[in-house]
Amino acid sequence: QVQVVESGGGLAPPGGSLRLSCRAASPYFNMFTMAWYRQAPGLQRDMVAQITARRTTTYADSVKGRFTISRDNAKYTAYLQLDSLKPEDTAVYYCKVTLRESYSWGQGTQVTVSS
Repeated sequence: QVQVVESGGGLAPPGGSLRLSCRAASPYFNMFTMAWYRQAPGLQRDMVAQITARRTTTYADSVKGRFTISRDNAKYTAYLQLDSLKPEDTAVYYCKVTLRESYSWGQGTQVTVSS
């Protein structure tokens, strides 16, 4: 099981930006599917964006055109660029690392969008 560490959350105003990072140091990193999920209080955890080993990306409809997922295999890190933030983006954001049937979660990072 790989250790997954997220960073980069915080407070941003509506219309602002944040960049989240997810590091998963492993010699198999280039084979991982990396995904970001989020969970607001009282709601289920939903997928926000995903990038495969071949760099195919998928986004939730609610974030298309505003969020961008990317990866840097040399740094064992995936990123989620959050632009044009809305109050409804407020949630704990979790990184999920998947390789075939195995997966690991990070501890989560809080994103709060408020003026």
